Parts: sequence; C-alpha cells; structure tokens
Amino acid sequence: MKALVTGCAGFIGSNLTERLLRDGFDVIGIDCFTDYYARAYKEKNIEKSLENERFTLLEQDLRSMENFPAVDYVFHQAAQAGVRKSWGSDFEIYTSDNIIATQRLLEHYKDEPIKKFVYASSSSVYGDCELPMNEMRLLKPVSPYGVTKLAAENLCYLYYKNYGVPTVSLRYFTVYGPRQRPDMAIHLFVRAIMNGEAITVYGDGEQTRDFTFVADIVDANILSALSESSGEVFNVGGGSRISVNELIRTIEDAAGMKADVIYIEKQKGDVNDTLADVSRIKELGWTARTEIREGVERFIEWYRGEILNNASYPV
Repeated sequence: MKALVTGCAGFIGSNLTERLLRDGFDVIGIDCFTDYYARAYKEKNIEKSLENERFTLLEQDLRSMENFPAVDYVFHQAAQAGVRKSWGSDFEIYTSDNIIATQRLLEHYKDEPIKKFVYASSSSVYGDCELPMNEMRLLKPVSPYGVTKLAAENLCYLYYKNYGVPTVSLRYFTVYGPRQRPDMAIHLFVRAIMNGEAITVYGDGEQTRDFTFVADIVDANILSALSESSGEVFNVGGGSRISVNELIRTIEDAAGMKADVIYIEKQKGDVNDTLADVSRIKELGWTARTEIREGVERFIEWYRGEILNNASYPV
C-alpha cells in the first residue's frame, strides 16, 4: 500500500509518517517547509523517516505542484496553523494554504482510484457552543483560521458528493505530544519553565481544552482510512478536558519545577471551552488511550532528550 502524507515534516504529519512506515506502507511525503516556525524542528522530525528506503520526501508546495503521485491513501495534514495569527493581512496566507491547497489535492485525486482521502480538520470549526461538541451542531467558528478549516472540510464533502472522492474529515481537539509545534501551549509552557522564564496565559486560565495525545490522533487517521466510511466527519478528542491553570499545575508536578505565570487579556478567536463528543468515531473502534498526565510526562521526556540537548534548536 502506498500513502501520501502532506505536511509530513510537521508535528502530526511526521508522527503519522513513521507509524505508516512501521505498518508496512510506502510513504510519499510532501512538505514545503514554511517559515511559520524554525526549519530545524521539521528537519529533525523526519530524520528517522529519511533513513527508511520506503519513504520519499518531495519538498514542494501543494499550490504549485503539477504532478501528484499515484497512491492508495491521502492523508492531508498540511495547513497554515494558528488561531491568533490568522487575523488581518495574514488571512490571505490561511486561505491559500488551507483552502486552495486542499482544493488542488481534491481536484487531482477525484480522477484517481484512491481508497481514502483523510483531511485534518479542527475543533476550531465549532466556535463557542454547548458542550460536548458533536458533529451535528451548527458550526460557527470564531477565528479566521476556523473559517478556513471549515471551508476545506466543506470542499471534502462536495468532492465526495459530486465526484465520489472517499473523504473523511477528522476534527482534532488540541493535539499535543512529542514534536509539538513550538508555538503551542504545552511546548511554550515547558520551554518557559525549563528556561526559568514566565509563562504568559491569555485570560484567567480557567478556560478549558480537550487535550488529545498525538499517538491517538495517528490511530484515528489510520483507522478512518481503513474503514468503510466516506463523506463523514468525526471528532477526535482525548477526553482529558482540563483548564489551562490545571495544565500548568500538571506540568509543574511532572517536571518537578515551579512556573511563574503572567495573565494577560484574552485574545480574539480563542474559544472558552472545548470538549469532544467522540461517540461517532468510537463506532469505528477508536478510543483515546493516553491520559493528560502520561502525555505531559512523555512530552517533557522528549523535550529534555531532544530539544535541550540539541544546539540547533532555538530554546
């Protein structure tokens, strides 16, 4: 079996790529190494995969590619991430990377006999709504980022409806774990604690998130790809809903260090709370296996082993 992973050098994409290789897939990875964060992180992410003869890296931009590879499965992880950065003039980047790039992929593979097209969507499509968030709720994203993820999700459905492309969209809820992007909360918090710097929290810290460990996200991708479902949307949430303040206390306990926390004004586009209703994806046989304390410990172990001991990383 042959799989395409877009955004293969990113946080989730690199973890997914390694798992597919372990499971016996031939993997073609596409990444254009945007400057959203330091390239050193991404190069380290795919270091192990590059040693595997069944992995091929294409350093290209999805929006300008002319020849897409023939594959059995497409895992579309590539996107311009970040809620807070999606406002203003940067919105053009989000529409281009998240909507146009997705349309180009779908337009090509509508004429190819692929088994599944798995799209990485986001809980940001919900906005602020009653908990738990289930797939039948009215979607009202409160950030430009959420708008672009929903638009791409809708593209997946219309290509399924009109061309029979076997799409599945997975709405990720706050993914964390080894290789997490350096702009994301747990990475930011751990780095600040390790460096003896203050942690900045937007709002009062009582906002809650449903945290999902990256290995569980990878499981959901593969399970949905091998399932009979098409044209469907599934929440993927870890069930570890805690406040930001509780998260900081968990990190302090796991790291054996004390945090210095500064609270500032809440940012536009940040939802108050998230909690996934995962009953639909559980019907496929998926369940989250990693609790927040275990996941935080595994992230700290990775950070200490990979980041602190590697001079090429900005710490």
